[in-house]
Amino acid sequence: MLASKLQPFLKRYEELQSLLSDASVMNDITKVTALSKEQKGIQALVFKAKEYLDTLKNIDENKNLLSDNELGELAKEELKSLEPLKIKLEEELKILLLPKDKNDEKNIFLEIRAGTGGDEAALFVGDLIKAYARYAELRDYKMEIVSSSEGSVGGFKEIIVLIKGEGAFSRLKYEGGTHRVQRVPQTESQGRVHTSAITVAVMPELDEIEIEISEKDLKIDVMRSSGHGGQSVNTTDSAVRITHLPTGLVVVNQDGKSQHKNKEAAMKVLRARLYDIHEQERLAKESQDRKSQVGSGDRSERIRTYNFPQNRISDHRINLTLYRLDQIMENGTFDEIIEPLITHFQALALEENGL
Repeated sequence: MLASKLQPFLKRYEELQSLLSDASVMNDITKVTALSKEQKGIQALVFKAKEYLDTLKNIDENKNLLSDNELGELAKEELKSLEPLKIKLEEELKILLLPKDKNDEKNIFLEIRAGTGGDEAALFVGDLIKAYARYAELRDYKMEIVSSSEGSVGGFKEIIVLIKGEGAFSRLKYEGGTHRVQRVPQTESQGRVHTSAITVAVMPELDEIEIEISEKDLKIDVMRSSGHGGQSVNTTDSAVRITHLPTGLVVVNQDGKSQHKNKEAAMKVLRARLYDIHEQERLAKESQDRKSQVGSGDRSERIRTYNFPQNRISDHRINLTLYRLDQIMENGTFDEIIEPLITHFQALALEENGL
C-alpha cells in the first residue's frame, strides 16, 4: 500500500528537523550541510505525502457521513472532488518515490562532435550549440565554452561547453546519442539533400572527491595556444594537453588565457569523461538483465533526426515528430521534446520499480 511506503520518509524528515535544531549539530558545518541536503532531497515527497494522507483521511470521514440525513449530500459532493485528487496525488507520489539519479542537480558538460558528413556535420554542430545556448537562456542556465575546434568552413569539429544551473543534468541527460541532420548544404548546387551525423555526450560536472585521479597517471604538456588556421593567438605557453595514461584519454584546453585555468578546466573534463566511461560500462552490463536502458545516452544510438526540407524534427525513442524544426532551432524550445522524453523514461522506471 502506498501509504505505508511513505511512512519512513515522514519519520526521517522529522528526525532531520530535530537534528538540525540540535545545538551540537549546528556547530558542525559539514554535518549541517549534509543533513540540509538530505532534507531538501525528500522535502517535495514529504509535503506531497502529507497532502495525500490528509486526503485519505477526508475521504474516510466523508464516506462515514454518507448515511447521515443532514450531511450525506454534502459528503457526496466532497467525495466527487476528493477521489480524483487522491488518484492525482498517487501518480505524483509514484514519480517522487522513484530512485533519484544522484547527478540530476549537477551542472553538465555537453560535448558535441562532428561525425559523418564532413563540413556539413561541423556546420550543424555550430547550429545545434546555438540552439542549446538559447535553451539555456530560457531556463536561466549559464553556458560557457570549455574548449572548441573550429571547422574548416565554419561550425565546429568539436565543442565542449559547461552548462550551469539547478537541474541542468536532469533536463539534458537524454540528449546523449547520435543526432542525424538532413538538409541541402550551402555548397550543393544541385539542391540535393545530404545526410550528416553528429554525436552528443552529456556528462555531469564532478568534484575532485567524487572521482580521484592520481598524478602519476597523467602526462601534462603545455604549449602555445593557436587559433583557426594555426595563427598564434597567445605568445605564452597557456594551452594544456593532459593525457590519462591508463585509458589513453586526451584532453586539450586552450580557450582560457591562463595556463592554470586551462589545466583546471581540462581536469574537470577529464574527470567527466572517466566517469562517463565507467557509467557506459555499468549500463551496458546492467542492460543484459534489464528490459530497457533508461537514459543511458548510448552514443551509438541514433536518437533524433533534423530534416530541414520537411521542417521536421523526430525523436526515434518515443516516436515523436514535430513539424516546426525552424522554430525549435531558432528559439531553443527543446522542452517540446524533453518533456515527453522525461515522461517516457519515468513510465519505464515506474514499470521497472513496480510502482
